[in-house]
Amino acid sequence: MTVSDRWLLPDGVEDILPPLAGQIESLRRDVMDTCQRWGYQLVIPPLIEYLESLFTGTGHDLELQTFKLTDQLTGRMMGVRADMTPQAARIDAHTLGQDGITRLCYAGHVLHTRPRHMLTGRTPIQAGCELFGSASEAADLEVISLMLETLRVAGLPRIHLDLAHVAIYETLMGEARFDRDTAAAIFDAMARKSVPELDELLGDCAADSAGGRLRALARVSGGPEALSDARQILAGAPDALTAALDQLGRVADLLTRYFPEISFGFDFCELRGYNYHTGLVFAAYVPGHGDAVAKGGRYDSIGSDFGRARPATGFSLDIRALVSLGERVSRRAGAIWAPADADPALESVIAGLRMTESVVRALPEDADADPAKRGCDRILVKRDGQWVVDQLG
Repeated sequence: MTVSDRWLLPDGVEDILPPLAGQIESLRRDVMDTCQRWGYQLVIPPLIEYLESLFTGTGHDLELQTFKLTDQLTGRMMGVRADMTPQAARIDAHTLGQDGITRLCYAGHVLHTRPRHMLTGRTPIQAGCELFGSASEAADLEVISLMLETLRVAGLPRIHLDLAHVAIYETLMGEARFDRDTAAAIFDAMARKSVPELDELLGDCAADSAGGRLRALARVSGGPEALSDARQILAGAPDALTAALDQLGRVADLLTRYFPEISFGFDFCELRGYNYHTGLVFAAYVPGHGDAVAKGGRYDSIGSDFGRARPATGFSLDIRALVSLGERVSRRAGAIWAPADADPALESVIAGLRMTESVVRALPEDADADPAKRGCDRILVKRDGQWVVDQLG
């Protein structure tokens, strides 16, 4: 191993340095403060858990993203968390065990075996909220509204929200009864929105069959007109599909009223999280960034594996990505430079300022230091026998 190899970091892993580290921490605090003002209680799940707990109800995708290791104390397999949602579900079902509504929020690093796409790393800083104990549309609406509020706090411009419903795909696939290989191929083509592949897979299906309706829905996306198109395609279909479309319409109408500045759309090919989501799902986007900046949905079945089935809905986002995409103006002022002076009065002034301000105290080696390069925009100077704060320069 060469000397240079000793300090190289793995691909997709990075140090976060000043001033970016300060911006990320500032936003993390503001997001968590926002969630707590909405009644969500902070939890800090462990970085590692046994695999059985981490993978509960989440399906194969999360397993592929999880680093695995052997517990030297028990010999059991453990994993480094790749998503904090299952941990929140475990805390609600097993650790807390509360009756009624439970609202939890969290923020921390997660680790992925590979980046989700080219513009992300393998160590996102995930933040999110989970609401347990309510199957109502009011709960879904609260979670979506809180997600949009956190994006506003992050300074994201021109947010677009896509709504979808897992029951639509699930009901049609159950009615069609495709064999396993065909179902897997349809799922893959739908997830990638590959209409030509779906035409090839479903081309022999009648227009009013489940397969024909899936093929037609793959071509439908957009604003309110997309919901109308979907109603025509699914006319005469099982009641579960009508109920799903009705719920999408009601939620979209309320969100349009509450957030008139945000554009809304419907995506009937949205299968993200299909393995564990059970109802309404949603994702927020900003122009010029292909991946969702925040996403979530209803997942009523996860808690049953922990011995306590509870309705649940929530969302998550990547703090690191929000900082790079947002136009947020930091409220944090620069530090105050204090000279290397032994005056007792200076010590008292510094102690008082540090109650609310950042103060950098010069050391003997700082005789030629540039305070601005140390993050300072003000300086303590002695004027008429008193130490006062003045603007640097």
